[in-house]
Amino acid sequence: MLIPHDTRIALDTVVDLVNSAPEGGRGDGLGDLTALYAFVRDHRVSGVEELTDRDLRAVQAVRGRFTEVFAAPDARTAAELINQLVAAAGTTPQLTDHDGYDWHVHYFAPGASVGDHLAADCGMALAFIVVAGERERLRRCEAPDCGRAFVDLSRNRSRRYCDSRTCGNRLHVAAYRARRKEAATG
Repeated sequence: MLIPHDTRIALDTVVDLVNSAPEGGRGDGLGDLTALYAFVRDHRVSGVEELTDRDLRAVQAVRGRFTEVFAAPDARTAAELINQLVAAAGTTPQLTDHDGYDWHVHYFAPGASVGDHLAADCGMALAFIVVAGERERLRRCEAPDCGRAFVDLSRNRSRRYCDSRTCGNRLHVAAYRARRKEAATG
């Protein structure tokens, strides 16, 4: 699946945004303005200067909607959620080349809030996945103690585990050790 760099960056951003939600004993990765500033800096979200508590609440709300997209039972439901997010953000597609990136498209309106920025750009990245008939690539890690979101961009759509906690390696090592133990006692 050929994905342009701007779409890939937006997909990585939406995954990190969804994974910042408090769940399974994890705290809220976007629980305060300091965390939001760090998220904006780490993901190189352009055009964002001053952030307020209102921005924090808006980003947390957008995160909740993106979480729903990952949990959507089918493409139609995912499309409806994405359409709502993108429409509410007031998208205004523009070609741009900044910060060392080649030409790419921003979907947020000039001067948009960080919440609208994320809703527009990340929403459109998810829209491209749905349009390509690849919604099943929006997944949750199958490790029993994880459940983090990821986008499976493997060639054969076979990824079962996220990258963030080396879940696949842990489970493969555990399975190997169990097989070795069984072979030694059998």
